[in-house]
Amino acid sequence: MTMVRNTRQRQAVVLALRETPTHPDAAWIHTQVRRALPNISLGTVYRTLDALVRDGVVMTIERAGQATRYDYKHAGLGHHHVVCRGCGAIYDIDAEDVQMPATGLPEGFQVQDVRLEYHGVCEDCAAGEKRG
Repeated sequence: MTMVRNTRQRQAVVLALRETPTHPDAAWIHTQVRRALPNISLGTVYRTLDALVRDGVVMTIERAGQATRYDYKHAGLGHHHVVCRGCGAIYDIDAEDVQMPATGLPEGFQVQDVRLEYHGVCEDCAAGEKRG
């Protein structure tokens, strides 16, 4: 997972993603990156994110009707996601904690990536449902 071109914009976007435990959208990333690069446009942030996704440095988390969220792929630290259907929060779960037998794959198929998401409600949203 190395970047093809290591520009200042890419460095700033990666730094913003590495420093947050959340899974932000491009607008949030743009706000953070503007602290270091005040003249960077939102369009440049989107193009940079697209390049980082192509390079395998960043992955997308997409939800119908919502802004695409971005996740920095920590080298060697595979993880999956837990998504709250109430508030939309996205949490990481270590891939090592998930047991997944790869059965039923077509013969000769070579798995290159696995994305697993658990959907449900977080503790706060579940408590709100009980009160409501």
